[in-house]
Amino acid sequence: MTVYVIDDHPLMRDALTMLLHRVKPGLKIIPIHKLNVVESTVEKNGLPELFCLDLQLPDTLGMSGVQVLKAKFPDIPLAVVTSSSASEYEARCLDAGADAFIEKSNSPAQIIASFRSLLVTEEQAAIEDAATPAGPTKLSKRQKQLILMLDQGLSNRDIAEKLDISEHTVKVHFWRLFRRLGVNSRTQALHFARTNGWLGI
Repeated sequence: MTVYVIDDHPLMRDALTMLLHRVKPGLKIIPIHKLNVVESTVEKNGLPELFCLDLQLPDTLGMSGVQVLKAKFPDIPLAVVTSSSASEYEARCLDAGADAFIEKSNSPAQIIASFRSLLVTEEQAAIEDAATPAGPTKLSKRQKQLILMLDQGLSNRDIAEKLDISEHTVKVHFWRLFRRLGVNSRTQALHFARTNGWLGI
């Protein structure tokens, strides 16, 4: 697994590398200091499992970094890791396509939890796929929880409170669940679950 850390401060790149390795020690971390070398770096090192992007780079302005990365790599999860305030930028980043917004002022434990929601779930899904290539769709324990909570009609806020995670982490989990099931909405996910007998058992 490869993660690209795009930040112009060497100390921050090192810190994020350390935290990412606490999530998964075997991760390959590729540091990048500005946006305009991302494509050439990816060509050289291969597609990543995750981009970690600072909003304030020498060659970006505002949301431009998020917009450029999502335009060029729409299927790669993107975590914005920034000193910019959540109140000003979080909603804008998520609307632009980011999968997570992480403030650099957060505690290491909070940052690790955010990275884990983006990396470990994907790893579990890949392991399940490899184990049952011809079988029915397999879900992680967390994904099964989400299906049950959808059936209960709970909102993202309700789910976040029950699972003791942020609403944005809930959104990331749903994004992965929908992609795994090949659906685009809660209604379609519930229909899929009922069709496959996952509810009411």
